Amino acid sequence: MEYYNIEADNTWTNKRIDKALTDYFDDYSRSFLKGLFDERLVCVNGKTVKPSYKVSASDMIDISIPEPKPVAIEAEDIPLDIVYEDEDIIIVNKPKGMVVHPAPGHYTGTLVNGLMHHFQGNLSTINGEFRPGIVHRIDMDTTGLLVVCKNDAAHQSISEQLSVHSITRKYYAICYDNIIDDYGTIDAPIGRNPQDRKKMAVNYKNGRNAVTHYKVLERINHQYTLIECTLETGRTHQIRVHMASMNHPLLGDALYCSRRNEFHLQGQTLHAGVLGFIHPTTHEYIEFKSELPEYFNKLLIKLRQS
Repeated sequence: MEYYNIEADNTWTNKRIDKALTDYFDDYSRSFLKGLFDERLVCVNGKTVKPSYKVSASDMIDISIPEPKPVAIEAEDIPLDIVYEDEDIIIVNKPKGMVVHPAPGHYTGTLVNGLMHHFQGNLSTINGEFRPGIVHRIDMDTTGLLVVCKNDAAHQSISEQLSVHSITRKYYAICYDNIIDDYGTIDAPIGRNPQDRKKMAVNYKNGRNAVTHYKVLERINHQYTLIECTLETGRTHQIRVHMASMNHPLLGDALYCSRRNEFHLQGQTLHAGVLGFIHPTTHEYIEFKSELPEYFNKLLIKLRQS
């Protein structure tokens, strides 16, 4: 059993608790969270509540999440945007809202379910049956490029490049407010937030080395900044945590930003736009690029006109 203890802040006020928890736990589906209420595993101020309970600021919410039950991961005919494929690797352009690999509440509809259908077992096995072919991941609501490996030799090669930080990974994001410096580096370790196990945080005591280089691409009406981030390391939620630590959280990021989501966005505005590495077999450097998704471009137009 996994336990969460959350103190509701002003962003939770007057929300139905089932809706608030769906927004908060982006790794769990709405149906999975509904089951927690059915099993009386959600308490507010020490008492079990119904999904319709309206949250108040400073409510103490306790949630117990059972250990995942073993399930068979099934292949599904899910359309995938395959940017490149050869005997060793697959480059996928992941859409917003797709989870990379199965996890509690997300055993279907993931990238892995689609890969199992399209490549019928021709995927690396190093990360086990829940993550065939998966070397690295991007968050559910982050769009863009990731590499999938077809065999264990390719997987080992890409993993080693990740471990020595030699892979090129550039992301594009929209942050709140104007960032003053045109360029910058955030060198701050990231670990679990000691007050909230759901979140990551800059954690100098127990965090792992994390370095993000950013470049300002456009300042928009003194309210927002479009940036390019180059990852030197790859910690969970790295860009989201680092930019929030500078008081420039990502637009739409419900987990690390308490500001009102006035554009009704589905998660953070973050796109993995460039991915480059040494090919496992040819040993030549290859690089792939993905254009900003449609929602991102439409949002930029709206922000410039506001």
